Amino acid sequence: MKIIRTVHEMQETALSLLTDNKTIGFVPTMGFFHEGHLALMEQAKKDNDIVVSSIFVNPLQFGPSEDYEQYPRDEEKDIIHAEETGADVLFIPDTQDMYPRKMVITLDVTDRVNVMCGRSRPGHFQGVVTVLAKLFHIIQPTKTYFGRKDAQQVAVVDALIEDLNFPMELIALPTIREQDGLAKSSRNVNLRQEEREEAPWIYKALENGRQLVVDGEKNPDIVVKEVLDTINCYTSGKIDYVELLSYPDLQPVSVIEQQVILATAVYFEGARLIDNLLFDKNGEIAKRLK
Repeated sequence: MKIIRTVHEMQETALSLLTDNKTIGFVPTMGFFHEGHLALMEQAKKDNDIVVSSIFVNPLQFGPSEDYEQYPRDEEKDIIHAEETGADVLFIPDTQDMYPRKMVITLDVTDRVNVMCGRSRPGHFQGVVTVLAKLFHIIQPTKTYFGRKDAQQVAVVDALIEDLNFPMELIALPTIREQDGLAKSSRNVNLRQEEREEAPWIYKALENGRQLVVDGEKNPDIVVKEVLDTINCYTSGKIDYVELLSYPDLQPVSVIEQQVILATAVYFEGARLIDNLLFDKNGEIAKRLK
């Protein structure tokens, strides 16, 4: 596996691969790899000639009161995991190389962001799409891979690729979970023991809501109330939101009659956790984004 630390070298490497007609599967990350990240790399390995993954904790997507400095990092272990998983290139630029000066041009996001995580994290998705646009231009992937746990991010990336005509395919893989159902996340290590014991109730609450739809419920308010009640009953976390929206458009629905996302974010003292389920009007888990 080749480790690249500068934008210039990564651009040269990507150009060489494309000249040789190699397909590139790209897995952008902020590091501190867990099974979810590695599953994306494994799928990219199956689909492409070359797998490129990046590690970059992007300061543009962190608000002033958020955990940029505290975001977990373990580059040495990440390198070992990436190599074992079969990544061909690991791109690890530093902030100065990615942002050598204050950005003169940044991207704005006008839709799909005023709900869910975007409501409480103003500017977050602008930072996400700005760094992804840079990475897509640098690496020029054939396909790019994301996990569905960050489903709002996936919806925004879908719009970024379509609106700006990036010549690549977006692949979104199902959320990887612990045995007790908790969605894998780099932030899980920050949970206190009692919080970790409560956290699986987030997934259970979402499943309770989905089961109502399976049983015939079409009123989104009733489904959302079930999730709220379950989380409040069985955890000490503070709910940021529970929302049921169309997907990937992320618009409110008055009746569940299309593909929807049921999503939540919960603040614990140690970490803010997000999770979601994507399903059709009958409650069947969706296999595709659209």
